[in-house]
Formats: sequence, C-alpha cells, structure tokens
Amino acid sequence: MKKILFIDRDGTLILEPPEDFQVDNLEKLEFYPGVFRYLSQIAETMDYQLVMVSNQDGLGTDSFPEEDFLPVQEKILKALANEGIVFSDILIDRSFPEEKAPTRKPRTGLLTKYLEGDYDLKNSFVIGDRITDMELAKNLGCKGILLGDPENAGFDVKTQVLQTTSWEEIYRFLRLSSRKISVSRKTKETDIELILNMDGEGKADVQTGIGFFDHMIEQVSRHGLVDLTLRVNGDLAVDEHHTI
Repeated sequence: MKKILFIDRDGTLILEPPEDFQVDNLEKLEFYPGVFRYLSQIAETMDYQLVMVSNQDGLGTDSFPEEDFLPVQEKILKALANEGIVFSDILIDRSFPEEKAPTRKPRTGLLTKYLEGDYDLKNSFVIGDRITDMELAKNLGCKGILLGDPENAGFDVKTQVLQTTSWEEIYRFLRLSSRKISVSRKTKETDIELILNMDGEGKADVQTGIGFFDHMIEQVSRHGLVDLTLRVNGDLAVDEHHTI
C-alpha cells in the first residue's frame, strides 16, 4: 500500500506574512527555510507520495481573486519541481472558515479517495503548522507533524508525533520512521531474497522449500506485526541446514 505525506502550503512550504496571512503576490512569497534541501531528500530517498492540502480562504472571490493566487501557486510548484519535489495531487479548499464546508481542513471531503483507496494511512503523515492539520491527521487515521510555534503543541500524542520548527528534523524523523529493508544474498548453497517492513500488519509470504520452517517464520511475522516476504532456493537435495 502507498504511504502519503499530506503537506500544508502556507506556513509549511512557504512562510505566511504576519500582516494578513495571505500570499497573494510574488513579493510576499518566501519559502520555509530548509524546505528545498530536506523535502527533496525525502522525495528522493523515501517511499512517500506527496499531496498538497491547503485552505485558501475565499479563493476566487473579490477578497482573493484567482489571478492573484495562480502566479504564486505556479511559482511555488515550479521552484519545488526544480528540486525534484513533485506533488501527485494538489487539493485546495476555497471556502471561508464560517462556512464549515466538508472540504475544508480538518474535514476530509477533499480526501475521500485516500480514505477509500489502497493507501497505508496508518504510516502516512500530515505535515502542517496549525492544530487543524493535526485534527486532519486524526480524522484520516494518520500521524501528525506540527511545523511551527511550540504554543500549538500538545495535541493528542497518539496523533501528533513530532513538533518542530525545522524541516531538517522532519527529514531525520521520517528517515528513522521508515523501517523497511530489502536484502538479497547468494552463495553456492543458497539464493535468498528478503523484504521486511517493521511497521507492517503481520502479513507473510514465505517460501523456503521447508514447510515447517515456513510456518515458524510466518508465526514470527504474524505475532510481531511485521510484513515479510522471503524466497529461498537452497541445496535441499544435499541437506536442509544451509537453508535454515
């Protein structure tokens, strides 16, 4: 299943201007420190799809015309793409907070396909600068990373697993959280291929050529809640001990 990083835009990828919290022209555009370096490393080295999820209050109305939004959005996407950071999906809610639209974060109306599709939400993350982003993580069944003011920290610790002001720390946290390996080993006696996901669901696909050995390894996977794929071609015609 695919893992997702649901990433907020304003205050997370770019800085929010404190005077009005609206980036409606290129003069106001300033990227969050470290986002190019560390989000590009995440995109290159980790198995996450990137999805942008943003509330843009009143987008398309007189208070925030589309022609003010689009040049900034296009500049952001182009600058990030130049660093290898490409979003598989971009979801923008245009409503005002008082409308309480089902598509506005922390509600999940824009994200239905991720709730219903083949996605590993348990091991996915919402990254954002507001408590509403942490609430979105909880509503999706994801984990939350709060980027910004420590005063906003303290959300449900089962959901908010990290609070930081640094993209570098996010990168290091995700690198440690990604506990999946693939190993191959070939000798004169055996040819072994192993895929192990320490944050799995206890699913095993084991073929060693020794039925009881397969069964015992499957029990380790099942009770340890790790996903395991194992293929072994050994010289069983000679003896079993090389395979074991």
